[in-house]
Amino acid sequence: MYIENLIQFISDLTYWQVIAYFWPFFIIDMCRYVLLDSFLVISYLPKWKREKPLRALARKQLFHERPLVSIVVPGKNEGKHIPRLCLSLTNQTYKEIEIIVVDDGSDDDTSNICRELEAKGRITTFISNQVRGGKASAANTALQYANGEFVLHIDADSFLAKDSIETILLPFFMDKKIGAVGGDVRVANVDESLTTSMQAIEYMKTISTGRTVLSMLGILRIIAGAHGMFRKEVLDRLQGWDVGPGLDGDITLKIRKLGYRVVHEPHAICYTNAPSTLQKLARQRYRWDRSLIRFRVRKHSDLLKPSASFNFSNFISSADNLFFNLLLDIKWWIYITQILIFQASMLEYIFVINFCLYLFANLVEFSVASLIFGHTARRREKRLLFLIPLMPLYTGLFIRIVRTYAYLMEFLHRTSYNDRWNPWKVSKIAKREKL
Repeated sequence: MYIENLIQFISDLTYWQVIAYFWPFFIIDMCRYVLLDSFLVISYLPKWKREKPLRALARKQLFHERPLVSIVVPGKNEGKHIPRLCLSLTNQTYKEIEIIVVDDGSDDDTSNICRELEAKGRITTFISNQVRGGKASAANTALQYANGEFVLHIDADSFLAKDSIETILLPFFMDKKIGAVGGDVRVANVDESLTTSMQAIEYMKTISTGRTVLSMLGILRIIAGAHGMFRKEVLDRLQGWDVGPGLDGDITLKIRKLGYRVVHEPHAICYTNAPSTLQKLARQRYRWDRSLIRFRVRKHSDLLKPSASFNFSNFISSADNLFFNLLLDIKWWIYITQILIFQASMLEYIFVINFCLYLFANLVEFSVASLIFGHTARRREKRLLFLIPLMPLYTGLFIRIVRTYAYLMEFLHRTSYNDRWNPWKVSKIAKREKL
């Protein structure tokens, strides 16, 4: 009976009712994330093939010059992950590397593990900070010891595919105006829990596909802290990383302001450990989402204002970020209010149809990501297709609620400055200096 009523409801819908009841999907999400992203990421394949001779030339130049790469690894209580990371680094196809690990005030056996690895030659330089200074402080400490022409920043709980460093270096030799290259990030602990499996799907859509699309459009706005390569001279000009959540997005905008290009290289793959429970994931995303308000709305608001140094691509990059994250988050609450007030009697039907529409969208997005990047993905990631029906609830409810709460708390109380992720003394200075 319910199915019959639902079918009758759908058949009775006029064109204008479809728009009125489902406008967020058809006007925004379908156009932006299904049609545009799919078209651009599919067009990436012929572009990638056309650039094959350029990559071959860049690879030849890379192995002729053999520039040193300084690998910066800041971390706290990450001792159990360091051996696997170091093994993946020493097994790279590109060997001209130095590995600099900074222990940021750990209270576990990280120091002992790293000193043992240093003695075996698997870590070039190990620095132990007895007093925690935060991730930015640890990365900047490592930067002082870096001798390379390029600097790879990688999270301590990650590890790389064997050709990752070689692959992520190639864009620098294809374009001298590139200041930073973001590598692809996949979930290492896919099978640990349902939460990590959902994030694996999300990463394929938002990083493998999403950042590739933004890179093709010239408006990439973040080089992942888990896996990002930088020209050392660029980091030196910026004096390293500033304090705060979202420091990777912050430094990306600063690099864009210097006039450099930033690009994404989806074939340079890093595997990272994702939060294994919803509670841990909520804390992570709460920290990440506040950075949009702290950095995009406040610190880098000048990108949206006319000035002598105004750059259109930087404007679009920030405007796109604010529109599709902040304004469209507000849009959803307006839409929900609209439905509750004007279409409350049809709520269950509208919910079911919305679920089916976003299920379709997720199927298309994940299928396209698997088609384009699946040959570098693990086989088990392809089995995630069976979890796609959960994605509308994961992104549409859980992630959106966390995001909204983060935006409100940062707007009203600037809570990022009180986050235990950074020592309170460091946050106090950052707040005073408006970092």
